Amino acid sequence: MSYLSRLPRVRRAGIVIAAGVAFGATLPAAAQASAVGLGTAAPFVVLGGSTVTNTGPSVLNGDLGVAPGTALVGFGLPAVVNGATHDNDAVAGIAQNDLTTAYNVAAGQPFPPGNELTGQDLGGLTLQAGAYHFASSAGLTGALTLDAAGDPNAQFVFEIGSTLTTGAASSVVLINGASPCNVYWQVGSSATVDTTTAFKGNLMANVSITLNDAATVQGRLLASTGAVVLHNNVIDGSMCNT
Repeated sequence: MSYLSRLPRVRRAGIVIAAGVAFGATLPAAAQASAVGLGTAAPFVVLGGSTVTNTGPSVLNGDLGVAPGTALVGFGLPAVVNGATHDNDAVAGIAQNDLTTAYNVAAGQPFPPGNELTGQDLGGLTLQAGAYHFASSAGLTGALTLDAAGDPNAQFVFEIGSTLTTGAASSVVLINGASPCNVYWQVGSSATVDTTTAFKGNLMANVSITLNDAATVQGRLLASTGAVVLHNNVIDGSMCNT
């Protein structure tokens, strides 16, 4: 006869429950973010819903596309697209469908109470891997540091209810193995990345994305229904499609 079987029923149940709580405490699943699969949208560094327009010598290291709109404007010289171009074709249409799935997966990630950032500016923060939530708009003025703590698969998901806006010369800094490929920005409406900002991650906007002069992105710009507007930018997703 086991030790537990000799105990009174109530005490036995208490030991089992306590053991379960102790075990559960080692698995803080709510604090962990799941990977967001982009599917056929992954090869695109810029994907617009209505239009994609560019001014100046922007460089895109990856595919360019638009759907269901048809306007790709300003991508002759001096602009350079180091990838395929898809103007409202089947490839772009399927990519938009997969973007919708990815957007919804990101928007539905659970987050612990400590990761509620509504009303806080991201500038000056150092964040560990996980899902973070803004009920309305989010802003970045200065440097945001994302720390993977030595885990190259660490996932960072930002769930933003409305707009995302950066200040001029702001930055997202990745340390201790963090990868731009594993950073996801789910934006409920539109995003604006201001002048000379160094941005990192997959920016998925429900409406539109605007990059101001000389802003750079390591990752992707993916707009579901609206426009992507570029002005002398570098968007590099090559590290995510190797």
